[in-house]
Amino acid sequence: MHMPVLQEDDMAHKTTCWDAADALESKEDIAAYLNAVLEDGDPNLLKAALSDLASAKIMTELAQAAGLGGINLFNALSPDGNPEFATVTAVLKAVGLRLSVAA
Repeated sequence: MHMPVLQEDDMAHKTTCWDAADALESKEDIAAYLNAVLEDGDPNLLKAALSDLASAKIMTELAQAAGLGGINLFNALSPDGNPEFATVTAVLKAVGLRLSVAA
């Protein structure tokens, strides 16, 4: 059986970084992204998604709209952070969203 030989050029692929923050342009985009994250149920993933949201909306602007300090919001959404539920709801409210529960 003859196996094709891959040349180095055959395996060269260009990749680009994808940042979720770049795709969060509308309230509908944000809502779809957060709903997908909430379906997973991982609180660390939710924290990362909120951090993406903060990056998309510029952290200081979002912090002001949420009534939070910029450094406090940054720390809460950092990988080592532990945002309070009030912080989560304030961030969502600042971008015109709210949590809901469905059965």
